[in-house]
Amino acid sequence: MRLSDYVPQVFRLETKVEQQKYGDVVLDFTYFKAPEGFNKKIEDTAVLADIDDEIRENHSSIIERIYAVFESIHRYVTDLNSFLQDLNEGTFIQRTLENVFTNEDGKQLMCEALHLYGVMLLVVDSLFPGVVRERIIVAYHRYAGQKASSDTNIDDVCKLLRSTGFSTLPGSRRPNNYPEDYFRRVELPATYLSLVLGHLRSDDIYHQVQAYPSPEHRSAALANQSSMLYVCLFFTPATLHSQTAKMREIVDRFFPDNWVISYYMGMTANLIDSWESYKAAKQALNNTLEVSNIKEQASKVGTKMGKLAKQTDQLLSEGAMSEARVLDHNNRILNLLRECNVMLRWAMLHAATLAKAGGEGNKRCRAVRDQVVSDMHYSPMMVFHLLLNTATLELELNTIYKRLFEEKSVRWDKYRKEANEQVLELSEVFAGSRPLARVAKNERLQKWFKDIGEQILSLSLDEPGSSGRKIIQLIQALKEVKEFHGLESSAGVVQAVGEVVGALQALVRVAGITEDNLVTLSLISDLSYAWKLVDEYTTVMQSAIKKDPSHVARMRATFLKISSGLDLPLLRINQARSPDLISVSAYYSGELVTYVRKVLQIIPETMFGLLAKIIKLQTERIKPIPTRLDKDKMRDYAQLQERYQMAELSHGVAVLAEGVAMMETTLVGVIQVDPRRLLEDGVRRELVLLVAKILHEGLTFNTKVKGSELYKRLQAVEQQTTGFRTSFEYIQDYISMYGLKIWQEEMSRIVNYNVEQECNQLLKKKISDHESVYQSIAIPIPKFQPVDAQSVNFVGRLVREILRITDPKTTVYVPQLGTWYDSKTHTEVLSSSVMGKVESSISTAGLTGVDKLLAFLIVTELQNLVREIEVACQKDPTIKEILRTTPPQLTPNTHVVAQPQRQYVGWAQRTNKLSTSIVDRIMRIGQMQVLRLHAANRLNSSCKFDAKYLAAALSTMNDSLMSDVKKHYADPTRPYPDEDGALTSELSIFLEWCGMTQPLNRIYITTKALNPLSMVLLLTVINQIPKIHYAKMLGTLTGIRGTEGIDGELLVTGLASLLRQFHQDHTLRFIELLSQYITSFTTHTAASTNKAADLPHEILTGLAVLQEVAKKMAVSKKTLSLYVPQHLLAAHIG
Repeated sequence: MRLSDYVPQVFRLETKVEQQKYGDVVLDFTYFKAPEGFNKKIEDTAVLADIDDEIRENHSSIIERIYAVFESIHRYVTDLNSFLQDLNEGTFIQRTLENVFTNEDGKQLMCEALHLYGVMLLVVDSLFPGVVRERIIVAYHRYAGQKASSDTNIDDVCKLLRSTGFSTLPGSRRPNNYPEDYFRRVELPATYLSLVLGHLRSDDIYHQVQAYPSPEHRSAALANQSSMLYVCLFFTPATLHSQTAKMREIVDRFFPDNWVISYYMGMTANLIDSWESYKAAKQALNNTLEVSNIKEQASKVGTKMGKLAKQTDQLLSEGAMSEARVLDHNNRILNLLRECNVMLRWAMLHAATLAKAGGEGNKRCRAVRDQVVSDMHYSPMMVFHLLLNTATLELELNTIYKRLFEEKSVRWDKYRKEANEQVLELSEVFAGSRPLARVAKNERLQKWFKDIGEQILSLSLDEPGSSGRKIIQLIQALKEVKEFHGLESSAGVVQAVGEVVGALQALVRVAGITEDNLVTLSLISDLSYAWKLVDEYTTVMQSAIKKDPSHVARMRATFLKISSGLDLPLLRINQARSPDLISVSAYYSGELVTYVRKVLQIIPETMFGLLAKIIKLQTERIKPIPTRLDKDKMRDYAQLQERYQMAELSHGVAVLAEGVAMMETTLVGVIQVDPRRLLEDGVRRELVLLVAKILHEGLTFNTKVKGSELYKRLQAVEQQTTGFRTSFEYIQDYISMYGLKIWQEEMSRIVNYNVEQECNQLLKKKISDHESVYQSIAIPIPKFQPVDAQSVNFVGRLVREILRITDPKTTVYVPQLGTWYDSKTHTEVLSSSVMGKVESSISTAGLTGVDKLLAFLIVTELQNLVREIEVACQKDPTIKEILRTTPPQLTPNTHVVAQPQRQYVGWAQRTNKLSTSIVDRIMRIGQMQVLRLHAANRLNSSCKFDAKYLAAALSTMNDSLMSDVKKHYADPTRPYPDEDGALTSELSIFLEWCGMTQPLNRIYITTKALNPLSMVLLLTVINQIPKIHYAKMLGTLTGIRGTEGIDGELLVTGLASLLRQFHQDHTLRFIELLSQYITSFTTHTAASTNKAADLPHEILTGLAVLQEVAKKMAVSKKTLSLYVPQHLLAAHIG
């Protein structure tokens, strides 16, 4: 059950897109017909091979876990068969299959073994559709390799769990001979099956009838056994088909008044539908399904539920459920609870919607269900009312029982002492030592009462049977002594004797409180059958809580009643002392806590409905009060009506919070449920839902409109989030929570999760929701459908919109102004203030998320760029030829190339196709690096302004750590300051959030030596030199005409970022080659003209590129002067 929530989506292939992408890799059992052919197809196709690797890396662990479950089911039935064989062969001395069934525990365990095997098969087929099972098994076989064939019996697992054709989808029909053919895939001994069915059919193997003494409750008493019988009958389909007498016996005993059953933890079956194809079973069930019988049962249940609701209301009235009442009317109260639980079971199972109860596609099921609802006048509120009253009554009675049982010996001694003292007083009265009006001295009575006192003292709680009989005799003797000795005339004696009798009767009642009472109460209050059906009453529960928040306190009893269902799966695990007890307990407890959260979520939802009105008042109607206010304007700012509405709404919020606080801390299974924590989680959940919706809807951009909606959208989101945060802070005192803390934590979580999901597109090893540190089951972050083909969520859309409007092909970036301008119209497109706008709209976490996504995009672009260069150098014949012929002509680097215009331009033109592709990638890298610089600058300035001490501490820490690292490398005998890397890792997170990073100096990818890189980059730059020039007015490289689609600044930034990923030798080699290009052109120019002239465009632009790259790569002017004369380096500036 747990693993079914984690089945990778790719194995379901529900959409056409998934089928087209994964259909050739995610294979069912057809794979086993020709495994070599399928494997060869995947290996020979690069795209399929990549998808195969992706699935292996992302899902291999969960595939192994799911397959382990499949294999354990086969191992279970194999071990069961082995055990049965050993029994038959006499391996266990004095034990045979037959005499195991004569033992009470043995009979129960043997029946449960078959039942659980059947349940496992049904659950697997329900939660893991057949084709999904096959795909998972095939994937395990392919990815586990040799391990799959040597360590597992995969052939047997395939045989057992191959697709049955069964589907839980609405409208699907049950396959023929299902599930009997499915159950027959592993044969079990016929004798064993016969014995199990025989005992289930005729015995009360769990002695449940003792807890339900009334004959009318017989079917409810045997409900668990009937569910076992229902599953086990499918192992012998002949009984269902043709053995009419046996089926009639089964129906008469187990199903005379019911036809919807729960066969395991709320999993239900409708016998009308399940037995439709079995002649004998269907015929036997027809008596139960007669219209008159259904009407009688439904009318009876409907009438009784109304009466029981009134009786339980009376019992639950204040002070009615006292200890004295429980002691006096113990049996009556238990009988009332039996009746309540029997009626609830019948109503919840038979009035449930067919989608939950089963038989949704069966016309007869629909007709019978409609008749039941009509005849019993079914109302969900009526059922919920009785359920709530019953649960509350059971909780109170259980508490009283426990208290009485714990104090049993104390109360026994107390009442025995009281009775003895009263008797001794009577003895003294008749001895004459204690005067009492109208009582004469009587030695015989004095001695008799003294003997009675001794007998009272001799009563022992260790022998409740004999003590009880003796108490009854004493009470009878005390009543007789009044009659035979004429003591009725003395009111004092009558009163004293009455007090003694009362104390003795109290002793009887105390002795009657045993653990059997608690056991009986536990048995009759079982609600495991409604583990899933109770969800149908969620809306009714929520409406009751919304109407009166104090209902939350009473709901605690209902949740505890539901938790009683945990006993069913845990009993045998606990008895076997299995280490899985904690794991299974945690799973079911977690499921129940999730349901509790779901029910109580109505309170945060209602709170946020009120909060929306508060937000509207604060942002639209209530005026902010100025620091100085004129007296004559006070009335205008008072706004009494609006402030009264604010007070009324705030009171509503406080009442809802108080309702949750009334619920006590409760242990649900093995999980402690704190109501305050539940409320906070609920508030967080609703906050996350609404904020995520605002961000999703607000940051959706229309790329077809002229210009950009970026600023407009950011402004709208900022207005909404600011109003939300202000109002949330306003109500924090009314709900006793730290509003700003919750806001910041959840905002950060939303952004980080969405960044993580967006980055998953760029990663081979993806982070799934259950692995994410940001996603939560209790407070889930919603996932919305993507609105475009590129981005997954709002973070991706925001980043890609910024990248779109700052596209280097249509804009030019001016670093001195930190602004992008349209390359044609020269109008401002985006300024440096955009990062401040992003921060104010989606918080510091949002800006950090944008920066992180840009870093991932840079990594992807760099990887693609390096791969493209490597492929071109290895496979493109033109590039290979140039790389082979040019280096000899450029060696040594001091050599001046003759006729540089013809040589360099000729080489560059031959690489034009590659250069064009490379330049686009380099400029995109440069564009994202510049955006990262702006983001870091904004984060850093915000940190220094809002948290100057944090900024100072981080700066000092960073400098100190770097100083120690440098000292270590200067002197290796010094210890490395952070050997495990924990400090560096944690510090780097803080530095990124505070903008204390240098994006241009960052190593994004790991690379190996790529010798042709410098030459390829040189030819790329030479190809672009005719299109760009150094603009002195702007102080940067720009396109000459503005229509070239080249931004020189971003080109240089991208070049520097690419070179930073390789060893410094590549940078120096590139500088050498570019310097050689410049000096060759300079020499050629000087030789071809005799008079002084301006330097050609190639030299000036080359010098500008050279110096900008050197500057960004921290190459000193001294190093540059080794390749280019100083006066020439200054030429492009002068």
